[in-house]
Amino acid sequence: MFISATTQNNSRHLLTPKILVLEDDQATADVIKEWLTMCGYICYTERNTSDMIGLMTSYQPDLLIIDYLLPGINGGELCSQVKRQEKANRIPVIICSAYPKILLSLGDYGCDAFIAKPFDLDELTEKVVQLLENNHHQAAM
Repeated sequence: MFISATTQNNSRHLLTPKILVLEDDQATADVIKEWLTMCGYICYTERNTSDMIGLMTSYQPDLLIIDYLLPGINGGELCSQVKRQEKANRIPVIICSAYPKILLSLGDYGCDAFIAKPFDLDELTEKVVQLLENNHHQAAM
């Protein structure tokens, strides 16, 4: 199991899962970050990127949450970029969108989960926990 958010020593950052959120709406990004931080995760947010691999290298996240509609590129394409990278393709990706039919018509881009907006924060937490535990078990094998 992971170290809880109440741990106050430096080892917390070694075992606490890191989540990178790509969300262009600042208010949504702030709510997600605050919620996941309260749940005990280290959470980073970015509003836009053209260099997904650079972000992956900088943050080294254990899980990604990507909005589907981002300026300049869609989140599905960013997910595909991650899933094509040997060093990153095991990192779980959740795609979020207010337009779930878009994702159904264009394929899933290799994402591990999809959450339709608006979403319940408990639903988000359940997906995060499930994906991190599945990934942790697979890595241990």
